[in-house]
Amino acid sequence: MTMEDAVTRLKRLDACAVSDAMDKLGLSGSVSGLEQRAGSGRIAGRVMTYRLVEHGQRPAAAGPARHLGTTAIERAQPGDVLVAEQRTGMDAGSWGGILTLGAKLRGIAGVIAEGLVRDLDEAVAYDFPVFSRGSTARTARGRVVEADTGEPVTVGDVRVCAGDYVIADRSGVVFILAADIDRVLGAAEALFAREAAMAKALLGGTPISEVMGANYENMLQPSADAAQWRTQ
Repeated sequence: MTMEDAVTRLKRLDACAVSDAMDKLGLSGSVSGLEQRAGSGRIAGRVMTYRLVEHGQRPAAAGPARHLGTTAIERAQPGDVLVAEQRTGMDAGSWGGILTLGAKLRGIAGVIAEGLVRDLDEAVAYDFPVFSRGSTARTARGRVVEADTGEPVTVGDVRVCAGDYVIADRSGVVFILAADIDRVLGAAEALFAREAAMAKALLGGTPISEVMGANYENMLQPSADAAQWRTQ
């Protein structure tokens, strides 16, 4: 399966279906508490990362400093999702308005920040999806700097690498290792189809207690498969 095929399939799902599939497969990757601050609808795509540290703590080996996020925007491909880590404890933005415009023009799908973001009115005006822990008006300048781009970051308690996959909507954010994408998509699509069948059954008059009976409660068990779930 190509990267493009994987992203196309991921976009047809939602974060809850993918999170359920991860549970079924015994995988971790779901992160709660990252609220959608701007943009409409869910985002899904491949990940490009960048990590921020306190001003003055940037590794000397990192080379000449650039404004945070700019390297990630230039390295990302259209349709990618930027994922930023800002765990310094500093009240400072890890994303801003000019970055939003640059990312929008690049065709980037959105940004997810383990930290604070600013210039949200601009992101709303551009309809650019932004997910973050919170918001601030305080600049990064003189407070935090970019330490690296394309290296692993941590979001919630999940380690995220460039090239992994992510889906995010108003329910939450779910990261999928590139090595796991095939089986996660297969499991999520099966669960998504079952819930669609459940909705159809409800619309057809089946009582909700029957639709959401014992088979529903057990559908995430590793042994559960399509033959074990039925609606009339």
